Amino acid sequence: MKLYTSSGAPNPRRVDMFLAEKGVCDMQRQLIDLNSSEHKKDDFLARNSLATVPVLELDDGRFLAESRAICTYLEAVYPEPNLMGRDGTERAFIEMADRQIEFALFASIANCVRHTHPGLAVLEQPQFPAYGASQGQKMRENARWLDGQLGSRPYVAGERFTIADITAFCAIEFARLIKFKPGAEGMIHLQAWRDRIAQRPSAKPANT
Repeated sequence: MKLYTSSGAPNPRRVDMFLAEKGVCDMQRQLIDLNSSEHKKDDFLARNSLATVPVLELDDGRFLAESRAICTYLEAVYPEPNLMGRDGTERAFIEMADRQIEFALFASIANCVRHTHPGLAVLEQPQFPAYGASQGQKMRENARWLDGQLGSRPYVAGERFTIADITAFCAIEFARLIKFKPGAEGMIHLQAWRDRIAQRPSAKPANT
């Protein structure tokens, strides 16, 4: 297998963190330079016509895009440690938590960063700063919701670390680009959770 990825982007980091939790250290990687629009060139578009990273090239030559789909595939190839649920019920609740984070937190953070950060202007044309600012407010509302959830349980999906924690952590870390620190805004449970997850070896950015 071969992973087409990029440094600094949150979705590639989700897959990197997932792989690290699985103990997979020998994944072949090819860096795609987003700032030079390498993801929009014909050879990459042949792998993913939507021009997004990451993309996993399978051993049979097919290409799998979308970080959640890639992680689902990797969970089947490397079943331990389990990160997506051991039976249908647990899988459903973990997926619910993961999707809630993806839609309620991850997306609003990404929109805020892409439309307000000058370093992202090359990727987001045109930028709409007012929209980005409104997404920043929405992100904080949803972060307060997550802070409340984490006040009653140790992890995003319940009692153990799962893919939902990976999604949430990568989102919160990406929000550092807009100087968002949960503890500084009174979200003490979210900050404590973030600091605890940051201690995991998988939380360190992959050496790509």
